[in-house]
Amino acid sequence: MSAKPEFIDAAKSGNILARKCAKCGEILLATVYYCKSCGSKEFGDTILKGAGKVVTYTIMTVPPAGFEDLAPYAWVVMELDDSGIRVSGFLAKISTPEDLPIGTPVKVTGFDERGIVLEKL
Repeated sequence: MSAKPEFIDAAKSGNILARKCAKCGEILLATVYYCKSCGSKEFGDTILKGAGKVVTYTIMTVPPAGFEDLAPYAWVVMELDDSGIRVSGFLAKISTPEDLPIGTPVKVTGFDERGIVLEKL
């Protein structure tokens, strides 16, 4: 499944498109259909700042076909500072765990063929 144009545009601007439950105000990723807190299906779009910290990652030194020129890189799960929501993205030039300690501040800087592009702060 490909990302929606609105999500891609937000990421290219350094943000994350999320959804806010119209009933209880819970902030969720834009991919959900039901609110995890109240079960409502009514949402409004909200834009979150794409800054946060690394909570886990995998270093890709042997990438899948078509991504050879991008290695090594890290597939990162980050927790957004302003919501606690976790999103994943790619961070270039990460070869060893010493290059990316858990808790490293990162930000969304774009969107490309890999998905969300991250950068260390």
